Amino acid sequence: MNSIWKKLLLGRIWKRIYVERLGEPLIYNLASIFVMLFGSTRSKIEYDVMPRHASAYSILAAADHAKSYGIKRLALLEFGVAAGAGLMNMCWIAERVTKETGVEFDIIGFDSGEGMPPPRDYRDHPEHYFTGDYPPIDKAALLKALPPNAKIYYGPIEQTLKQAEREITSTIGFISIDVDYFFSTEQSLEVLTWQPERYLPAVPMYFDDVAYIDHNRFCGELLAIDAFNDTHDLRKIAPVNFLPKYRIFKNALWHGQIYYAHILDHEFRGVAYNTTKRPKIAVLTNPYLSNP
Repeated sequence: MNSIWKKLLLGRIWKRIYVERLGEPLIYNLASIFVMLFGSTRSKIEYDVMPRHASAYSILAAADHAKSYGIKRLALLEFGVAAGAGLMNMCWIAERVTKETGVEFDIIGFDSGEGMPPPRDYRDHPEHYFTGDYPPIDKAALLKALPPNAKIYYGPIEQTLKQAEREITSTIGFISIDVDYFFSTEQSLEVLTWQPERYLPAVPMYFDDVAYIDHNRFCGELLAIDAFNDTHDLRKIAPVNFLPKYRIFKNALWHGQIYYAHILDHEFRGVAYNTTKRPKIAVLTNPYLSNP
């Protein structure tokens, strides 16, 4: 992707490299150069040298989860396509993760096709986002550039979601939310109310705007997450526990943007399923006893 190298010319990219990476151990930074040039897809994601780290981490995690449950095809959803760079990046990552894991993907975008609608009140952060922001640049060119396993639903979310519910057949494995407004995020989260077998038991999610310092739980995406959790007993959205601790580079901003949607009524979480799946009890040894 030539665009990867073009991004290195941007000042904000170098600022992020300075803040997020140069404070990490030198050996990790040196190793990441080798991994970027010669590493596998998995190692590139582990070392955060795959573009758009959050999507790369989430797509690989979804594929690994899918393999453990015998699921062979996943749907990756993006709400808020705009010019389409994020969706095309997801297509690029998905192709490489398929080669790494064998799991195949459908990549599906949702967008108004007209830029952002009017904000309704303070909960939509009108101080940051307003009517017409982030319009598609060239819908025809974007649609033509997409691979056969990708599509975009254009139109109001509440309408296109109903169509998508009828048409999406692969298991939902990752959801990216970048619609900015509270009410748009609230509408997008309706995608989590379908039948439980249509999802992974835990679905990685990316929320773009929770990273901003002046965003808060009373507006925008954070408010929508709380509202969803308050009104759905068996579907809950929660941050990933200790994610930075499991990553090689621990200062990355995107760690705080990753959540999981927990499908608590999923078959794979049930007692009956796990009774047959795990016929043997788990046993711990004690090295302090002379007889094992």
